[in-house]
Amino acid sequence: MAQSRELYEAIVNGDAKQAHAVTQAAIEAGIGPMTLISESMIPAMDEVGRLFEEEEYFVPELLLAGRAMKGAMELLRPLMTASGEKLSARVVIGTVKGDLHDIGKNIVASMLEGSGFEVIDLGADVSSEAFVAAVKERKPQFVCLSALLTVTMPSMKTTIDALGNAGLRTQVKVLVGGAPVTMQYANEIGADGYSENASGAVGLIRRLLEGA
Repeated sequence: MAQSRELYEAIVNGDAKQAHAVTQAAIEAGIGPMTLISESMIPAMDEVGRLFEEEEYFVPELLLAGRAMKGAMELLRPLMTASGEKLSARVVIGTVKGDLHDIGKNIVASMLEGSGFEVIDLGADVSSEAFVAAVKERKPQFVCLSALLTVTMPSMKTTIDALGNAGLRTQVKVLVGGAPVTMQYANEIGADGYSENASGAVGLIRRLLEGA
């Protein structure tokens, strides 16, 4: 399908204008949203992740690809809502309390959305109470916590403890990441998983879903 290939290439190349135009043309041609997501967006973001892991792409390329993908999703999301179509899993994501860094979190959110997941992005400097409220309201399967500063890492444990105190801990898988975070720390605070990069986070959620 020509439009599917064009959308794939637009996302991989980080061409937001082209991604928007191709998606609009595909919609007018009667191609369904889930077809575009499964045949274009997910393969494109998988390719972007591969290029990043092989150090052919770097953070700027990831951001451009994410922007292109989000532009396409803005056109598809209303159609999916109207038709009742749902993505494969819902993820709440945010940078924890006290931490204003959001580039890494934004990349992860874009990769997840482009890989077929519904993403609720709470932003940066998110309190444990806000994470708890989002889980109660949106009922996600996953919560992703990001920290870019060593001094804000304890907020991850605070958030996990708050989910437990609210009786929600068994309802969600909590994944953590960020420059100072390690697998050892993830285990210490009771997280369900850790990834050092965005493509790894996508793979981790896919594996957890398969094991569910």
